[in-house]
Amino acid sequence: MPSLELRTNVHLADPKPFIFEFSALAAEALSKPPQYISVSYDYNETLTFGGTFEPAFLLTVTSLDNLKPDLNEVYSKALFGFFKERLGIQGNRGYITFLDPGRAYLGHEATTFATIFGSS
Repeated sequence: MPSLELRTNVHLADPKPFIFEFSALAAEALSKPPQYISVSYDYNETLTFGGTFEPAFLLTVTSLDNLKPDLNEVYSKALFGFFKERLGIQGNRGYITFLDPGRAYLGHEATTFATIFGSS
């Protein structure tokens, strides 16, 4: 854990290299081991932002125990910068939703993280 689900109207002919780079950035920015990072890229040509089809994105970051207002500012800066550099998306053309469902509400290995790591 964490998972990052990206929806964008920016088409990538081969998204796999982007996904590998995005995964590495996510692990570094969120200070989580790479083996726990899950990233998805969903191209949606009908995604609009501000009433236009110019490059835009919606990102949902789901993570346990490390989403806090001050850290979310740091994560936002890194992620928006990455999307501007790699996808050409301006900072006013996307939203990031940060979700921490709590350890008891996230399953893994046929149990929950509350069982794996204890409740926090």
